[in-house]
Amino acid sequence: MILYACSTNPGKLREFTLAAQQSGITGLELLPLPNIKEVTPPEETGATFQENAAIKALYYSGFTDELVFAEDSGLEVDALGGEPGVFSARYSGTDVTDEANNQLLLENLRHKLNRHGRFVCVIGVAKGGKLLTTVSGAVEGEILRAPQGSNGFGYDPLFFYPPLNQCFGELTTEAKFEVSHRGKAVRALFDWLKRSAPR
Repeated sequence: MILYACSTNPGKLREFTLAAQQSGITGLELLPLPNIKEVTPPEETGATFQENAAIKALYYSGFTDELVFAEDSGLEVDALGGEPGVFSARYSGTDVTDEANNQLLLENLRHKLNRHGRFVCVIGVAKGGKLLTTVSGAVEGEILRAPQGSNGFGYDPLFFYPPLNQCFGELTTEAKFEVSHRGKAVRALFDWLKRSAPR
C-alpha cells in the first residue's frame, strides 16, 4: 500500500517515516506526495485544525490516485485565548522563521502567570477527492520563558513536558514522538489503516 504524506516540512516527514517503520503494517510505503514542492498549496481557510486538515487532504488527493494524508497542527496557549492556534506556523507573519514565532509568543506571554498550553495535531485522510476520516492527538505542557535545547522545530524549544521534566527541544525525535501530539495522531492514523484502509 502506498500512502502519500502531503507535507514539505522535513521535521514532520522524519516523524511520519519513523511512525511508518514502527506501525507493523506490511507492505506499507509512506512517501512524500510526488512533486509536492511544485504544487501551489491550498488556502487554509478553516477555523479549526480539523477543518484545515480536511481541506488539505481533499485538495492533495486530486493529484494522485493513491491514499493521501495531510495534517494541521499547532500550539494553543490558554492565557492567549488559544492563540496561536491554526495560525501557529504564521503567527508573526508569512514567510517567517520559527525563531520569530517563538519571540512573538514570549512577548505576548511576558506578563502572564498562566503558562499552560497544548500541542494539537489533526490528520485528514483522503482518496480521489473523498475525505475518508480524520484522527487527532494532543499533549499538555507549559510554555517556558526562554528556549531550551536544539532539537525539534517550531515551538518545541519553548514547550516543557512535565512528565519527562524536559522540553520538546531537548528530546530526541524518537523520545518526542512517543509522547507528542503528532505521535498520537499518526498512531491513530495507522490504527485506522489497519482496520479500514481501502485496498
